[in-house]
Amino acid sequence: MRIVFIILALGALTAPALANDYPVSGRWGVTPDAQQGAIDCAGKRVIDFEGNQRRDSNGGVPAYRNESVTNVDGNYRIVDQFTTGQISNGRTNYTLRQVDNDRLEMTQQNGTTLTLQRCR
Repeated sequence: MRIVFIILALGALTAPALANDYPVSGRWGVTPDAQQGAIDCAGKRVIDFEGNQRRDSNGGVPAYRNESVTNVDGNYRIVDQFTTGQISNGRTNYTLRQVDNDRLEMTQQNGTTLTLQRCR
């Protein structure tokens, strides 16, 4: 009986932690202009939120996995994990705020804010 418990305990410790889903989903284009409604994202940097995965069409890290989401007065503090050829289990954090159904503001850890609009 103790052996079974030890095996189950070790299995639980080595299993990957379940990640949180993002508070938004879909494809969002980076745009300097705030417009109404969804935009045409052809030729734009696109950030795609799907479940606990985030993909970015521009930059050194193409894919992220969500580690945590904390809602603080409608602002989501997010911690993502990523791996590249040079970095293993790196982390980045940022704040995501949904302005309306078609617009987000993403404030990165360096203080830069990106305006994102839902893609058509």
